[in-house]
Amino acid sequence: MNEPAPLAPACIVNCAAYDTAGTRRDISLDAISDVLAVDDGSFVWVGLYEPEDALLDKLQEEFGLHDLAIEDAQHAHQRPKIEVFGSTFFIAAHTAQHVEDHVRFGETHIFIGARFLVTVRHGASLSYTPVRQRLERDPEMLAKGPSVALHAVLDYIVDNYQPIVSDFETELDALEQDIFAEAYSRDTIARLYHLRKELTRMRMAVAPMQDILSQLIRTPALGIPDEVKPYFRDVLDHVARVGDTIDTQREMVAAAMSVYLSLVTVAQGEIVKRLAGWAALLAAPTLITSWYGMNFRHMPELEGRYSYLGVIAFIALTSLLLYRTLRKARWL
Repeated sequence: MNEPAPLAPACIVNCAAYDTAGTRRDISLDAISDVLAVDDGSFVWVGLYEPEDALLDKLQEEFGLHDLAIEDAQHAHQRPKIEVFGSTFFIAAHTAQHVEDHVRFGETHIFIGARFLVTVRHGASLSYTPVRQRLERDPEMLAKGPSVALHAVLDYIVDNYQPIVSDFETELDALEQDIFAEAYSRDTIARLYHLRKELTRMRMAVAPMQDILSQLIRTPALGIPDEVKPYFRDVLDHVARVGDTIDTQREMVAAAMSVYLSLVTVAQGEIVKRLAGWAALLAAPTLITSWYGMNFRHMPELEGRYSYLGVIAFIALTSLLLYRTLRKARWL
């Protein structure tokens, strides 16, 4: 029966050792070096969430991590990357999560060696507890070592991209109705711009993940067992599909913005045409009646008995002809 581990800081989500049978044993941070000192094929998995610098310094001491890697893990503004430090390599991956109807981005920094895996989460990121629990239900798989746990974490990160991308697609479909609506709305173009901005940020998180997974598969120095590489190839396929979907959606949003602005321009042109048509229709009677505002004494038509009615008839006929002409030209 395992002895209960001493109370740990809240930022330590998990600290356990797994033997060659995949059996879990909770340990303290101080016991990590003791576990690694015994070459029995076991490995240690530590999960942290926004740890303090002192805790990272403690992990550096226990695992023998490189100073530069620890420095990167202390600052949660790293670009996605993979770096090798001797027998340990460091991965920085961006995570995404829906928070209050907005996409928030976080980071997961991963240290992996022959017998340990350390995950350090910052910002918007779901806990990897479900990942550990799923692996613990498959001890045979977990017994293959930390590379299996690394695959599970990366696969979980990529799987969390998909619902967000699906939500983007749903939002774009909903915006199509507003794009082709009769009335212009400033909110529509603002929503399209916001969607394109979030897709661009999403692409910046997803695209480097393909390079990270490719290096894990193709670089022998990273020590990924051949029997585990197919699992990484599967994750690479998933992230490639997500990346292609994001690129397609970005193009569709760009096209939607262009179409919407074109429709607004066309609608404004139609309004200008109608105003010009009515202005032309009013110009004819205005021109005719303006003649009688001139101070000429000898205007023959003023003395005629039916001149007033004749002028009215002429104005009406001229206006009717102009109206039919403009109506035929679709200016009215």
